[in-house]
Amino acid sequence: MELRKLQLFMEVAKFKSITKAAESMHISQPAISKSIRGLEEELGMTLVIRTNKTSDLTDAGKIVLEYAQRIAGILSEMKTTLNDITNLSRGQIDIGLPPFIGSLFFPRVIAKFHHSYPNIVLNITEYGGARVVKSVEEGEFELGVAVLPIDEQQFDVYPIVEEEMKLLVYKEHHLARHNVVDIKELRNEEFIFYHEEFALNQIMRNHFIAAGFEPNILFMSSQWDLMTEMVAANLGITILPQSICNRSFNPDIRIIDLEQPILWRLAVLTKKDRYISNAGRTFIDFILKDPL
Repeated sequence: MELRKLQLFMEVAKFKSITKAAESMHISQPAISKSIRGLEEELGMTLVIRTNKTSDLTDAGKIVLEYAQRIAGILSEMKTTLNDITNLSRGQIDIGLPPFIGSLFFPRVIAKFHHSYPNIVLNITEYGGARVVKSVEEGEFELGVAVLPIDEQQFDVYPIVEEEMKLLVYKEHHLARHNVVDIKELRNEEFIFYHEEFALNQIMRNHFIAAGFEPNILFMSSQWDLMTEMVAANLGITILPQSICNRSFNPDIRIIDLEQPILWRLAVLTKKDRYISNAGRTFIDFILKDPL
């Protein structure tokens, strides 16, 4: 079985489209279709369901994808190990960042790291926190940054940020005059909430459920600036980390403490028992010595 066929198959699975996979890999659509057919013939089963609009995986395809991702992870680890042995002055790190975190903290960190280690290349991909964790587990990223808690039986965790979550309401909202609000008082409110692929979505849901109710979600977004602007337009309320609140200068927004503080804790994570490159270890040491 050729590794190239598995690589092309993973691209089709990633985009759910032979056309988009072909564009991503800079090859013709017939070539990628031929490769997929060859892989199916070799394995003796259909892997991709082809329609006019999408290319979904069959059950067999999902199994092949799982093993292909493992193989890709092992090959990447081999290349990284060899690079460390043969060229210690250079390196490359694949990092997964949630958009919230990347825009808040990492431009400054990346700039300082680049000045200190100009020969180390940082390849950064923005995913929601839950997907970052899964991608680190599968080997797509060597390092990830995500919101705690994380399963520490599967990952090595390096805490880097801890701050409180704050309530944001419109200036004329009935809670706007409060300095502190109990989360139970939010039972009947309409929320501007985090997209489902963000770890904060489930973390905050758990807090609401513990308080005895499910949040009434009016809108979901992956952009903190959009969330704050919707609050300023009196479309609902939201709860965001302190560092995001510090960037909100809209006079139509009132920022309020929660009576029982909810902590937003960030950490760098790596997969346990997986080889971490010298470049990756250097980045972890750098960010721990210079907290965000």
